Amino acid sequence: MRKTIKIEMNLKELIKAIKAMKKKKGDSFLEDLLAATFPEYLASIREARADYRSGKVKTHAEVFGR
Repeated sequence: MRKTIKIEMNLKELIKAIKAMKKKKGDSFLEDLLAATFPEYLASIREARADYRSGKVKTHAEVFGR
């Protein structure tokens, strides 16, 4: 069961809190926020991953050998 906590926070406080997070946690939080806000964001990620798995897209290292 999910628990919900409601808080009031202005934009500056939110930005400060995200910047205070370790990079990996901040990135994960922002990705979750985008996914919750924009369903098409998740669809674009699924599409990009499918393209990569099918070989339609290559990594930077595969293209430039780095």
